[in-house]
Amino acid sequence: MKAWIGKTQRNRVVVVSGARTPFAKAGTKLKGCSAVHLGVSAVREAMARAELSTGQVDEVVMGNAGTPADAANIARVISLRAGFSEAVPAYTVHRNCASAMEAVAQGCLKIGAGLAHTIVVGGTESMSNMPLIFGDEMKELFSTLTFAKSNVEKLEKLAQFRPQWLKPVVSIMEGLTDPISGLNMGQTAEILARDFNISRQEQDAFSVKSHQKTVQAQKEGRLSEELAPMVIEPDFDEVLESDFGPRDGQSMESLAKLKPFFDRDNGTVTPGNACPITDGAVALVLMSEEKAKAEGRNILGCISGFTFSGCEPKRMGMGPIYSSASLLDQMEMDFSEMGLVELNEAFAAQVIANQKAWSSDKYAQEKLGRKKALGELRDEILNVNGGAIALGHPVGATGGRLVLTLLNEMKRKHVAKGLATLCIGGGQGAAFVLERN
Repeated sequence: MKAWIGKTQRNRVVVVSGARTPFAKAGTKLKGCSAVHLGVSAVREAMARAELSTGQVDEVVMGNAGTPADAANIARVISLRAGFSEAVPAYTVHRNCASAMEAVAQGCLKIGAGLAHTIVVGGTESMSNMPLIFGDEMKELFSTLTFAKSNVEKLEKLAQFRPQWLKPVVSIMEGLTDPISGLNMGQTAEILARDFNISRQEQDAFSVKSHQKTVQAQKEGRLSEELAPMVIEPDFDEVLESDFGPRDGQSMESLAKLKPFFDRDNGTVTPGNACPITDGAVALVLMSEEKAKAEGRNILGCISGFTFSGCEPKRMGMGPIYSSASLLDQMEMDFSEMGLVELNEAFAAQVIANQKAWSSDKYAQEKLGRKKALGELRDEILNVNGGAIALGHPVGATGGRLVLTLLNEMKRKHVAKGLATLCIGGGQGAAFVLERN
């Protein structure tokens, strides 16, 4: 796919503010919060930080993967509940794990082309509230009872009822299973672990380090810069101020007690070296650089380019190297120019596999059509504040979190260029190059 490159556009696109809710493991602190409430919290805070009124925004675009039944176009519901005028249009995008990145991409396309000057983008996900679904037999029973013309007909159908019909289909597991390969995301990680000879110990060690880095970032206040404390539904009697998931004191010993989850006999991927199912939302305010400067606004950074790439569905975790190689080649950049990298930690095995492929000439030649490897994806520049193994991965929001976290860290470390990338269920990858002057 041809990359979107900022310098070739009519307008350069900048990020003037961003905020996210705390992330919380599904079924815990945010389980009572709807995806709409999460999105509203993030959007309102991003707008407040930009010191913008709703009348100054041209459009709202939000990513979401598990569409709530009561908010089919959730971006529109969020925008109206956040106080935007009915005249401000809004739409929702869905690209699995890259849904929020797709929202950012949509904003870039419109601002870059001169169709808009200010767009609020982001993503939201309440994985706690993804529904259980009745099977076909139970749905048929309900349908018959609804349209039955007599009590006799209803009783005849009820007599056929079997208790096993009440066994639900878990929608979140259905959504995390690729229908093309027939594998769920964890099973694809097991394939990468075998492909690259990644041991259970390597994966657990990576996970421990992710928690350690995230906890340290929390203690030093680095993550609080991007967080918007929020009042928790439905009682509105508690405020969540930090991420609920990172574990201080996470150890190899505790992780070693966990059993493989996706391949119980020979697997290495466990709940401890995979990202948890999570609730959360993020929002960013994008503007044309010309307008942002004319209004004297603070600029976090510039979106210099992005692209999306496809890869083998059963090895979907390799999406980052495909998209990153494609983007850097088209932008005529060398990976060594990237001072920081945010690569989503769907699974420890998946990140380690990308690190190994990143520095492999053989992989570059056989899979990427390049003569040489991209370079070394060093621990020192990768996910320096930890990642999704500790923070969690609210599918529709994570891509925006990567962009926001990277820009804030680039500012702290005075880094000029950074790369945000992730794998996408179904066999895709997304990559964004960000810059700060």
